[in-house]
Amino acid sequence: MHYARRVEGLLRQTDTLARMGGDEFALILSDLGNRQDAIALAQKIVDAIKAPFDVAGHELFVTGSIGVAVFPNDAPDAATLQKNADLALYRAKSLGRNRHQCFSSDMLTATSDRLSLENQLRRVLTAGELVLYYQPQHDTKGKLVGLEALVRWNHPTLGLLLPGKFISVAEDTGFILNIGEWVLDEACRQNKAWQDAGLPPVRVAVNVSALQFAQPGFTDAVTAALNRHGLSSRWLELEITESLLMKHTRETAAKLEQIRAKGVAVALDDFGTGYSSLAYLQQLPIDTLKIDRSFVRQIEAAASNSSSLAVIRAIISLGSSLGMSVVAEGVETEHQRDLLVQAGCHGLQGYLFGRPRPAADIAKLLGNTLRPAA
Repeated sequence: MHYARRVEGLLRQTDTLARMGGDEFALILSDLGNRQDAIALAQKIVDAIKAPFDVAGHELFVTGSIGVAVFPNDAPDAATLQKNADLALYRAKSLGRNRHQCFSSDMLTATSDRLSLENQLRRVLTAGELVLYYQPQHDTKGKLVGLEALVRWNHPTLGLLLPGKFISVAEDTGFILNIGEWVLDEACRQNKAWQDAGLPPVRVAVNVSALQFAQPGFTDAVTAALNRHGLSSRWLELEITESLLMKHTRETAAKLEQIRAKGVAVALDDFGTGYSSLAYLQQLPIDTLKIDRSFVRQIEAAASNSSSLAVIRAIISLGSSLGMSVVAEGVETEHQRDLLVQAGCHGLQGYLFGRPRPAADIAKLLGNTLRPAA
């Protein structure tokens, strides 16, 4: 009601404001002068909504997103006008929310492309189009000590697609569960195949989505994948994100304990970009902290005076004090490597040591450079 009153105060008597359901409203502006008038009003509404509300003596803040479509340029009829305003609304939300966005024809193309990608994604497993690439991880002396499994989509017409092109669609549709299950199984299968071929064993890290981790049978699925291929749990590592840790912390900690009890290592990916509490972190069973590449990318700018380098040193100190290994991602230059080694980083991963490679290339790498574990 508070929101409606604020918006209503900005409208003319000839305008119509209606609640569509939930937290969605439709605003019909009749006799509009031009698109700029609609844009100006949209911004006023955004500004009005984000001002604090006084509720029982407490200041509460909310934000709003608005999609704008104007007749007749954006649509020839009311139904299409509403649909296109919805598309603009979703674009506003995808750009960070708390803003307005005008409809443009490219939104129709993007929606069509996304729908096509979604339909094609549902057949990738049966068509055998997913493939794993593996990126090497080295210690500070240059020895290969691990691999990270990274999924790719070998699309029949678009070529090899990186996760950024399809993972968000998979997450929105829930198909990420099928992909995550396949990645876990394939990583275990391939790792055991390398060992059966006489290659030195190495630990392979697999990324786990929040939705996949939240499934009741996730820990059983991990055990099943290991048993199915006869892979020892010591050669598997699961990578989770900070945002996952902050949800249902007790349940998350309990599940991580079950996983580590099976002998599987746990890494916290992209560390430093989220809002992990130190109190939470020291209670959680984490083996490795992976420093986000955004910090590594910036450390050369001002060398030892770089704030990013200071953050990295703090993370390394924190991880070491908690008995965790600290790995830096996105290492691309020798200077970055040297700064990270001097800061006390334990592991390094990035293009300096090698781009993600298909399994056949990794087999050659293992045969040429990795010594058997003592």
